Amino acid sequence: MLPLANINWADWHVPLAEDTYTLQEVISSATSVAATQDEVPLIIKLIENPNFSIPGVTLFNGAVDLHDHDCIHAILGRGLLPKDEAFTIGFTMGSTNRVTSSEIRLYAFAAKFLYPGPYKFDDDDIAVFKDAVHLGFVSDCLPLNKIDFKNFYHLSLGEVRQAISLEVDLLLAYYRIEKKRYRQSRESQRLI
Repeated sequence: MLPLANINWADWHVPLAEDTYTLQEVISSATSVAATQDEVPLIIKLIENPNFSIPGVTLFNGAVDLHDHDCIHAILGRGLLPKDEAFTIGFTMGSTNRVTSSEIRLYAFAAKFLYPGPYKFDDDDIAVFKDAVHLGFVSDCLPLNKIDFKNFYHLSLGEVRQAISLEVDLLLAYYRIEKKRYRQSRESQRLI
């Protein structure tokens, strides 16, 4: 079931098993709860969004704009809580097959020590991020930062995943591990 329009951002989640909704339906359901570009702190824009980077300089492989980031949350079956953010960012970076160990360490440092308030990652979030980078690297899916998701709006989530060669079985296997590993984590418990 799609989340209700008046749901709290922390409760928004469309599980991986819900694959019949179109990408547009899922993104529309997130519109009322997702942060707008104006609400995202500048430090995060500078680090994660290619539209805010210095021309010709890419700090991190896999940087995407806020719209595409939300689409990636949807296709990965992740909500908006910290481990969901960590996984989404990590998998996107890993899917480029260009991320370096220095980038991983630098991003983890920024997310843990420079990000403000609810955007800050703790040690468990960093571990999920690193797992997701490795999972994205071994995945045979298309590099998520190179996809124009608007071209897929009319497709169901299942069709989008198939079109970009995203291995749902690979994600499910990891989500089972994450669920066991982080028993106190709300976002990890609702994955499957």
